[in-house]
Amino acid sequence: MERMEMREKLKERLTERRFEHSLGVEYTAAAMAMCHNVDIEKAAIAGLLHDCGKNYSAQDKIAKCEKYGLPISTYERKNPELLHAKLSAAIAKDKFKVKDREILSAITWHTTGCPNMSDLDKIIYIADFIEPNRKMLPEMEEIRKEAFTDLDQCLIHILSNILEYLKRKGETIDEISEQTYRFYVENL
Repeated sequence: MERMEMREKLKERLTERRFEHSLGVEYTAAAMAMCHNVDIEKAAIAGLLHDCGKNYSAQDKIAKCEKYGLPISTYERKNPELLHAKLSAAIAKDKFKVKDREILSAITWHTTGCPNMSDLDKIIYIADFIEPNRKMLPEMEEIRKEAFTDLDQCLIHILSNILEYLKRKGETIDEISEQTYRFYVENL
């Protein structure tokens, strides 16, 4: 399926706001891919489809993950919003006919990250955070610059901010996000 056809199909699945966000991630991911010598079309497709499984209720996310045979951790059962990443990868494969493993991996890890990510994985994770429709958060200007100069440093910066924010709010933190942060801090 061509990317423009994917756009039309995606527009029917998402709210207008979520669709605009997806277009912003598509654009940002393609621009970052140009800077980091990553396949631009793969980045654009992964950016476009990264949230294609987002517009479901918590119960529907769990049911659809079970239907696709996706593993659901105890933490994900308590926080089903996190399931949208792996569910989006399954939907991209099933409904949008994406076969490329790199694209599916980037969609899968765009929310929590994971240790030893590919450059495409990092680009989608970062593009989701910095795309132009996102509200300006503290340090966003610096993070956006890092996105085009140093993927690893940018990833650490974003993860650090997210983990600090969740701790301040007293939220439970997904262990994969913590593992990802530790991996990059220790290996940078």
